[in-house]
Amino acid sequence: MIKLKKPAMFHPKRARGYAGWKTVLDACAAFSALLLLWPLLLVIAFGIRCTSPGPVLFRQVRLGRGMEPFLVYKFRTMSCRAPRNVPTACLVNAERYITRFGAFLRKTSLDELPQLFNVLRGEMSLIGPRPVVLSEGELISRRACAGVYRVKPGISGLSQVRGRDLLNNEEKTRLDGEYACRLSFWRDSWLFLATAVAVVVRHGIREGSALSASSYRRGG
Repeated sequence: MIKLKKPAMFHPKRARGYAGWKTVLDACAAFSALLLLWPLLLVIAFGIRCTSPGPVLFRQVRLGRGMEPFLVYKFRTMSCRAPRNVPTACLVNAERYITRFGAFLRKTSLDELPQLFNVLRGEMSLIGPRPVVLSEGELISRRACAGVYRVKPGISGLSQVRGRDLLNNEEKTRLDGEYACRLSFWRDSWLFLATAVAVVVRHGIREGSALSASSYRRGG
């Protein structure tokens, strides 16, 4: 069993109070963003269809609040032969799977835009711990111990702006646990702005790893 340090103090009344408003704010923001960005979404969809064979959207089962699995949506940035249930950071020579147009989408984080539908459906928040792939057993166990699954996953979060792919599982868990224990409007506001900066400077993005997809699935 994985042992972790006791997470920061959790304030249930304060967190529950903001959590209710957070759901409403997320839904309003996602709806407004979709109304504003629908022409861009159509252009991206057209670009994907014209540059590589396969569907426009990439769907993958990930863990949500209360460790409930849900289907996350992203614009497809890889060829259809890419391993489906392995995080990109764990693929050897991930660039060989990423399409030319997909590389642009990943560089600008535009591939994440379909997750606004997940937010509108109540499965995700704009800000929160990133939802993990079901094969990430160690990270899932650590997160469960740290209370990360008390909150909805987000399009961006604390670990995203503090290092993203450069963080190991222990560091990600510490940051995501800290976020879950200190849920607040002001922290979400700061993280929203910090995300915009991180996207511009491409902070913490790593495409691929020294691990192979097969060794990752074995836990090696």
